[in-house]
Amino acid sequence: MEKIFKAMVVSEIRSNRFKREISLKSLDELPDNDLTVQVKYSSLNYKDMLSATGDKGVTKNYPHTPGIDAAGVIIESNTDKFKAGDEVIITGYDLGQNTSGGFGQIIRVPSSWVIKLPINITMKESMIYGTAGLTAAMSIHKLELNGLNPSLGEVLVTGATGGVGSIAIGILSKLGYKVVAVTGKVNEKDYLTKLGAIEIIDRRDLYDPYDKPLGKRRWAGVVDTVGGNILSTAIKTTKDGGSVSCCGMVLSSDLNTTIFPFIIRGISLLGIASAEYPLNKKAILWEKLAGPWKLDCLDHLSNETNLDNLNTYIDIMIAGKSRGRVIVNLS
Repeated sequence: MEKIFKAMVVSEIRSNRFKREISLKSLDELPDNDLTVQVKYSSLNYKDMLSATGDKGVTKNYPHTPGIDAAGVIIESNTDKFKAGDEVIITGYDLGQNTSGGFGQIIRVPSSWVIKLPINITMKESMIYGTAGLTAAMSIHKLELNGLNPSLGEVLVTGATGGVGSIAIGILSKLGYKVVAVTGKVNEKDYLTKLGAIEIIDRRDLYDPYDKPLGKRRWAGVVDTVGGNILSTAIKTTKDGGSVSCCGMVLSSDLNTTIFPFIIRGISLLGIASAEYPLNKKAILWEKLAGPWKLDCLDHLSNETNLDNLNTYIDIMIAGKSRGRVIVNLS
């Protein structure tokens, strides 16, 4: 087994000052877990950007290799659950946070974090989904378990050009829903329309400057990825008995609302926490993403880079200019 490999390493050069560089690492630097995986593809997520810029709420100790997603091939197994040569997916848990992550060509992880790559999906496709796709799938799955169906009306997706939003629009459209997309990037209308959105709303037009506890009923369901005033406005404009899923805080972690949408209209607020989602339930969602929910537009919503050029895409995300998904080819 090759003992030296390439990885992005984020180092703290002085107090609260960090640098990112592509370095050589040794297997001896990896944790002592039961599976060693050669990473073929990873993907860039919001949490990776935080880790790569020194956010100690995500990663406590540096130097560190981010990457909360990885798809690859097992090269050494110390468990009967997997064997060398198995193609696998790892998303979430502690990968890329405080455990050396998918922005390295080799990782060591517990078998309890790993699922086998489903049939009908490639490693590259699995990373176009990644944590973002899994989060979108969880959101839609929970909304449907709570009664959402296409006959009930429009579904709102916020943060529409982001990874979760883009994939959510694609899946909902494939399932027959009428999807309305909210974005601060109204110049991306063609991108969102191709994903399946029937209407694009500028997020400034959804922003509610008033303190009214309820608004005009419109949405049968909501996939919210941004939080803040957009989420509170979505809640107060959801139809009676509707559901709102909440998975992100790109805009704000605050939620200013009253109990009226919940006790007068019976709105349900559904929290989405994909990182620690039980492995058996993750596997069910991956089967959906590889099967009936698989998108035909995966290439449309993704850009591919290699490890050497990953810094460029991190800088784009820091500037708030990213769109869709960025996958990292580590081969």
